Amino acid sequence: MKRAHRVFAIPLAVLPIVAPLRIAVGQEKATAQEVVATVRKAAGTLSKTGDLTAFKQKHAPWVWKDTYVFVIDCDKNLIAAHPIKPELVGQSSAALKDTKGKNVFPEGWCDAAKKAAGVWVEYWWPKPGEKEGSRKLSYGLAAKGTPYVVGAGIYDDKATLAELSQLAAKQ
Repeated sequence: MKRAHRVFAIPLAVLPIVAPLRIAVGQEKATAQEVVATVRKAAGTLSKTGDLTAFKQKHAPWVWKDTYVFVIDCDKNLIAAHPIKPELVGQSSAALKDTKGKNVFPEGWCDAAKKAAGVWVEYWWPKPGEKEGSRKLSYGLAAKGTPYVVGAGIYDDKATLAELSQLAAKQ
């Protein structure tokens, strides 16, 4: 009977060491559905509070899996909150370029984000912790009663903007 306890004790003792490695190596990917739901929730929260603090924090509820919520001030054309790259806060959103030199937020993006279904855009952006750009599709939605558009994205090589727009219109 003592032997059985030892067999179970070893796997339980190893679990705290192995579990963090799985998270770091095999980070889960956010889905388009999660992005739409989270951006809508974030836009609702920002509409009620107007407080950007939580959107600037790296370990806030607005950072999950391999993505995060960012906020653009459309009246000032500035990045208002970015939890992963705080150095972007205060910079021109109109001048922000992706890793291929293309504007991340094309002209008319803020107006499109004011529509009920929001708007999806495509650009190349480094995944958190990486330097090389990957194809990113971001969803933006205006926070009613504020100058802000809330956004988050997925890293995906196959999804199309048309498919994602249909998804956002259905949710």
